[in-house]
Amino acid sequence: MSTIGRETTVVVTGASSGVGRATARLLGQRGASVALLARGLDGLHAAAEEIEAAGGRALVLPTDVSDADAVERAASRAEEQLGPIDVWVNNAMVAVLAPVKETDAAEFRRVTEVTYLGYVHGTLAALKRMSERDRGVIVQVGSALSHRSIPLQATYCAAKHAIKGFTEALRCELIHDGSNVKVTMVQLPGLNTPQFDQVKTTLRRHPMPVPPVYQPEVAARAVVWTAENPHRREVYVGAPTPAVIWAGRLVPGLVDRYLARTNYEGQQSDAPIAPDRRSYLWEPLPGDRGAHGDFGDIARDRSLQFELATRRRQLLVGAAAAGLWGALRRRPASRGGHRRST
Repeated sequence: MSTIGRETTVVVTGASSGVGRATARLLGQRGASVALLARGLDGLHAAAEEIEAAGGRALVLPTDVSDADAVERAASRAEEQLGPIDVWVNNAMVAVLAPVKETDAAEFRRVTEVTYLGYVHGTLAALKRMSERDRGVIVQVGSALSHRSIPLQATYCAAKHAIKGFTEALRCELIHDGSNVKVTMVQLPGLNTPQFDQVKTTLRRHPMPVPPVYQPEVAARAVVWTAENPHRREVYVGAPTPAVIWAGRLVPGLVDRYLARTNYEGQQSDAPIAPDRRSYLWEPLPGDRGAHGDFGDIARDRSLQFELATRRRQLLVGAAAAGLWGALRRRPASRGGHRRST
């Protein structure tokens, strides 16, 4: 995949707010043509205005990704009006933030249909077109929680685990087929997005991301970079992401107990839940939510871990050069003044 620019057509699901909104805005700054899929019209139109103001092209496609036929129709319109799809970013999600015993079957089904099957529907629509051309990139926006589940987020964690399993199977099939279509995942940390103002919850205090928290622009930069570098199977963003993943692999029982002790409180702020709170689970909420949530005062605007990961090759070359230079400096100087007689 070459650098994303004016000749690139990208589809972004969940584009009306949060990570999808920040990603769409960055793509617009690159001059790309961006098809925007989400349920909320207010956010979609605001995102389109931002893209066009930045120099890109935007196409608003109101879509519930749980409907496979609707996603297929949106893909067709995107190609008709913007051109062949080069990159498809699956990002749309909903969740329920509550203990399992307080979550009903219909809520589990709804989250699965949007957050997992929405990715399946988007991937199928992208593959149908990309396979014919033997090129294209599918980016699955994931989470550290696709590797390591936490309490109160069973609906979301289960869906993200399913996405990871689906993506790994697809990747193997593409390799088997010798396809030039690429699929990759971006695993994200806690983010300051409007998700926590809209998620359905039974908690008594306002939900919040588990600290440390990052701004959605950090995730957007990672998504765009990954689309341009799809040889990476997974890209981790934020220091907590690899830490959580590796701790879960090495000492899972210890992590279970740690999360049980800390993550009920860690996912709630001090603010009480508003009595008239509404959620986005079944229908989009009115208004433009934008990219940011309420936790900007604690959110970080860069990830040193991600920046180092994207410079892995340069760092290895630099380390090798430093090692060679050190070895040369330690090499004994050759002795002069002694010549063998003939």
